[in-house]
Amino acid sequence: QVQLVESGGGLVQAGESLRLSCVASGSIVRIATMAWYRQAPGQERDMVATIGYGGTTNYVDSVKGRFTISRDNPKNAVYLQMNSLQPEDTAVYTCNARMTLASDTTWNDYWGQGTQVTVSA
Repeated sequence: QVQLVESGGGLVQAGESLRLSCVASGSIVRIATMAWYRQAPGQERDMVATIGYGGTTNYVDSVKGRFTISRDNPKNAVYLQMNSLQPEDTAVYTCNARMTLASDTTWNDYWGQGTQVTVSA
């Protein structure tokens, strides 16, 4: 079995910061790309940021300059530093990891349960 557990969400005021963490655990063999997605009520789930195994990053335009994605490969962890948060950032944030497992050596995307980020004006 594999788990991705997010932490760090919460309620903050506009202009404040949060740091999200996601740690994957289980019989993990390899992790390729890791990513953060978000979904606001009534909207589709959108990619926020991705990071490759070697550190190559990609961001949705709306968070460039404010959010930073990073990873710690030995810890099987991915982080999202969110600065200058705005109300439009309010969403459920979920982490994603493309992994192979000891029990399933094919590449698959695995998802966390999500953590709520709420930004008040």
